[in-house]
Amino acid sequence: MSETSASAIRRLRGRVLGLAVASTALLLAAPGPASAVAEQARAASADPVSVLTYTPKERQEALAYWTPARVKAVGKSVDLGPTGPKAKPWQGTAMKTVGRLFFVNANGADTWCTATAVKSANRSAVMTAAHCVRRGSSPGNTNIAMVFVPGYSKGKMPHGAFAVRAAVTPRSWETDSTGDLSTLAVDADKSGRQLTDVVDGQDIAFNRPVGGTVSSFGYSATRPQLGEELLRCVGTAKRESGLQAIPCDMTGGSSGGPWLADFNATTGKGVLVSVNSALDSLTPTQMQGEVLGATAKKVYDRAQHS
Repeated sequence: MSETSASAIRRLRGRVLGLAVASTALLLAAPGPASAVAEQARAASADPVSVLTYTPKERQEALAYWTPARVKAVGKSVDLGPTGPKAKPWQGTAMKTVGRLFFVNANGADTWCTATAVKSANRSAVMTAAHCVRRGSSPGNTNIAMVFVPGYSKGKMPHGAFAVRAAVTPRSWETDSTGDLSTLAVDADKSGRQLTDVVDGQDIAFNRPVGGTVSSFGYSATRPQLGEELLRCVGTAKRESGLQAIPCDMTGGSSGGPWLADFNATTGKGVLVSVNSALDSLTPTQMQGEVLGATAKKVYDRAQHS
């Protein structure tokens, strides 16, 4: 669900509603020519993943764009109502690996999702949702000015900001709006340090059986937090319609937030088994996420080696 300061615009995907948020429109990112998009699609049809890359100039501009004032403004412009009873403010160990992912969406609006640093070969991989990267079933509508801020809390950026240099999603998201997950690769920080050298990373598991207790985290745009504080849901994961689900009522802004199994509240560490994708439109207290299988592993591998 993409949210504006004037009204909530719901993105339907089957029975579910996506969870990204957006505020005041700034510019319109125009799609490429239809012929060019079609040619790219034909050339890449055999590749199960899709990769967006950003130039060094674009990454520098992204870091300059997301000033403290702009970050403050984007949160204040969205109010999705009161925080639900299942989502509780996280008051434990600081979650250095989890942060806000700021970007300008395909409509030209400032917006954010939630994302997580994970262990990887290049020490710079970040997990989030595919709809935080690009619009489903619309190859030309992609997001720009993407910056990851790990450990974000109430305007503070204790570990700095990391520009996204590549965003990898399943090809199926680009063409059919299925496979709502993404792995990003981010630049080093201003001191030349790679992301997980600064904040460490969560473990990640693929082809893990669904079930057990899961902690989900996100920067929901509900009050009183309005995206400024990390919220947490806890519940037992179950399979449903090819996805997995947990009891949770976080809304816009929590998209892409981690599902951590085997979570240790003392260390803030667990095993990432999915990310927040959408609320069920018929059961808005149930969060859905992808089951991380073979395609998810290919997405992650492409990013960790980029």
